[in-house]
Amino acid sequence: MPTSFASEITQTITVKARKKQRIFAKRDQFAPELIYFSDCILNDKEPEPSGAEGMADIRVINGLYRSAENQSPVTLSDFAEVSRPAPDQEITRPAVSKPSLYHAKAPSRN
Repeated sequence: MPTSFASEITQTITVKARKKQRIFAKRDQFAPELIYFSDCILNDKEPEPSGAEGMADIRVINGLYRSAENQSPVTLSDFAEVSRPAPDQEITRPAVSKPSLYHAKAPSRN
């Protein structure tokens, strides 16, 4: 989910009690998505991902639920091959700072 005022992202991978951590700098995640999608519309291009990746995710999640419910492994049918975004497609934009309020009070918590 895109966030406007996100902090840096930390990824921790643990393999056999050995941890490796990477920290990714804070950056705007939403603007590049808008830029890419707008470019697809303006240039009549099919956006990636097509939705097939999302559908595959749902199949896996549903399989996990079935496996947990039945307490046994489940087999999923083959997944359709989809083209995946390539690293050279990455669009980056600097992080967005939280704007200061202009003649407005902060929202209340009531």
